[in-house]
Amino acid sequence: MRKFLPLVLILFTLFSCKESEETLTTDVVKPRPVVENFGFNLNDFSVVHDTVQSGDTFGSILEGQNLDTLRVYDIVQKIKDTFDVRVIRRGKPFTLLREKGRYAKLKAFIYQPDRQSYYVVDLRDSVSVTKKVRPVLVKERTIAGALDGSLSEALEKEKVDIALVSQITKVYAWSIDFFKLKKGDKFAITFTERYIDDTIYDGVDSLKAAFFEYKGKKVYAFPFEQKQGSGKLAYFDEQGKALKNFFLKAPLKYVHITSRFAANRLHPVQKIWKAHKGTDYAAPTGTPIMTTASGVVEQTGYTAGNGNFVKVKHDRTYSTQYLHMSKILVRRGQRVTQGDVIGRVGSTGLATGPHVCYRFWKNGVQVDALRLKLPNAEPMDKSDLPRFMTQMEPLKHQLDSIAEKKFKD
Repeated sequence: MRKFLPLVLILFTLFSCKESEETLTTDVVKPRPVVENFGFNLNDFSVVHDTVQSGDTFGSILEGQNLDTLRVYDIVQKIKDTFDVRVIRRGKPFTLLREKGRYAKLKAFIYQPDRQSYYVVDLRDSVSVTKKVRPVLVKERTIAGALDGSLSEALEKEKVDIALVSQITKVYAWSIDFFKLKKGDKFAITFTERYIDDTIYDGVDSLKAAFFEYKGKKVYAFPFEQKQGSGKLAYFDEQGKALKNFFLKAPLKYVHITSRFAANRLHPVQKIWKAHKGTDYAAPTGTPIMTTASGVVEQTGYTAGNGNFVKVKHDRTYSTQYLHMSKILVRRGQRVTQGDVIGRVGSTGLATGPHVCYRFWKNGVQVDALRLKLPNAEPMDKSDLPRFMTQMEPLKHQLDSIAEKKFKD
């Protein structure tokens, strides 16, 4: 037995060493991932992210990092030609890069006036400042959907910035009454979005193409530059007809009709039957009221029935009037452009709630604006049509294909 004892001890030692080696191998610490931003390796610093508060100044922020007033003054003097420290605004983010260790000496101050650009005040060697602009990438996206409420809700469902709503309603203001869109009406939209550094979403860039189902028909919209190099875009349908008419469909955005033009209607305040020669659009008090076409303000004033009102003369044929305003924002004789805000919704005069009564005159006679065939804008020049068709056809194909796939599924 004593003969084998040394051999047993050697074998035991070998296995113990092997087990220790395996244990050491599995305990290797993985290196920290490198974090880079603003042109720095942030792993090399103690990083503080903060926001400019009310009362903060460039000087007070730096003094809070154990820099005395004289040192701060010296920094400001050295960078003043490149970075005006007075531009620092409340709510804007800034980043402090401090050395690691006991003293945490400030090495850099980074200020972001917006998501795309930032200033770096570098204090590591000599004081210097640089402004850097992050690259912006524009990506195109096409979506399709069906209304189950408002257009804003439909776009939110597709994870689209609702800022696109204002672009869409502006393009279609002359051809679609968004108050009349119904649940289940389909649409498809091609648009571009901006990304900073390919990762930070920066909102909708432009509307490239769209269609909306309206009264059983697809109404397409495609941007086109008639005069090349002008930078001026107008929107046309798939046949090259202008979407922009002489009048907007309504004087408000995102509201609903509560009463239409009628030969005989029970007045909600007077409780008598009488003609209603206008269209009532309900909206919260203070909602902007727009003139539906360019022209000259013919009248402003107040009457017991109409409340505060504005009347605009557009040409020899057409005039419009806007009643029950809480505030009039134009004066008689003033020239206004289509879409200008001329007043705000109220309930002055004979009104049961905040709304605007929109009245329309043709050749001196009040008519129903919703039934009127309004004049179109200047048509596309025939010589531009081939170029338009070449640009439009692939966009239309893309819209139709995405919609077909969406609703097939």
